Amino acid sequence: MTRPAVQAGVADLDCSGQTALVTGSTSGIGRETALALGRLGVDVVVHGRDAAAGHAVVDELASIGATATFEQADFADVSAVRSLATAVDGWVDELDILINNAGGLFREGRCTDLGVEYTFHVNHLAPYLLTAELLPTLAAGGRIVTTASAAHRGASLDLDAVTSVQDYSSFRAYQRSKLANIQFAFGFARRLAAAGRDITSNAFHPGAIPGSGFTRFLPGPLSDLASLAGGLPFVPTPADGAATAVYLAVSPRVDSVSGRYFADCEPTQPAAAAQDRDAATRLFTRSAALLDIPVPLSATD
Repeated sequence: MTRPAVQAGVADLDCSGQTALVTGSTSGIGRETALALGRLGVDVVVHGRDAAAGHAVVDELASIGATATFEQADFADVSAVRSLATAVDGWVDELDILINNAGGLFREGRCTDLGVEYTFHVNHLAPYLLTAELLPTLAAGGRIVTTASAAHRGASLDLDAVTSVQDYSSFRAYQRSKLANIQFAFGFARRLAAAGRDITSNAFHPGAIPGSGFTRFLPGPLSDLASLAGGLPFVPTPADGAATAVYLAVSPRVDSVSGRYFADCEPTQPAAAAQDRDAATRLFTRSAALLDIPVPLSATD
C-alpha cells in the first residue's frame, strides 16, 4: 500500500504546528487521512460516532508521535454538531484544516428530528452547520476540504425533496447530497473570497473504494461483493481515496486554489449542475432556514 502523502507528493513536508479536524475519521478514507496528516506533524481532531474506534485512531496517531484527540458526535443531531465545533474551538487556538468527510449512503428512508431526509442531513446539512460554526476558528491560510463523489453526475437538487422520504431511493438521495457537497464547497469559496478571508474551499472525488466503509450501506449481496473486491490487489484502497484529501489539505501546489473539484490530485470539471451559482445560493439559503441560523457570510452574497 502506497501511503496517501506519497501519492499526493507531500511526504517530505513538515506540517508541525498545523491543526486539523477530520470528520468521519474512525475508519476508511477519513482514518487514512487523519493518519497521513499525523505523520506530517499535524495535530489532529479525530471525529466519529464510535468512541472505541475513535480512541483507537488516536492511539495509532500517538504511536507515530502525533498529537490527537477524539470527539464524538452524531451528524444527525444538530446539538451534537454544535458541541463538536465548541470542543474543537477549545482544543485549538486556530484550525488550519477542516476536512468534511463524514457521510454515507443509507438504505432506509427516514427523516431526522429536524424533519430533514437523513442522507441530506448527515452528508450536507451537518458539514454546512459545522463549517459555519467554525468560521471564527479557521486560521488565515486555512483550508476547507469536502469529500464529494462522481455520483453527483446526473443528479438534480430538488430542495423540496429534502424534507420528504416519499418514493425514497437511497442512491438518488446520496447523489443529491453529493451534488450539494460540491455546491457547498464552491459557494463557500466565493463567499470567503468576497469577505476577504484567506481560506480556501475545495471538493474532491475519492474514487470508488470498496474498503472505505461506504459499502456497509449497500444492500446485502452488493455489500458482500464489494467487501470481497476490496481484497484484490488492483482495487483502490482507502489510502488511495485519502490521497486527494491530503493533497488539498497541505500541498503548496494548491495554496491559493479555491472553488475547484479534484480527482486523483488533479482539478477536473464537475457536472454543470454543481457549478450553478444560483442553485448554490438557494442551497445556502434553504440550509440556513432548515437549521434556523443566519446564512454564513451572508453580507457577501
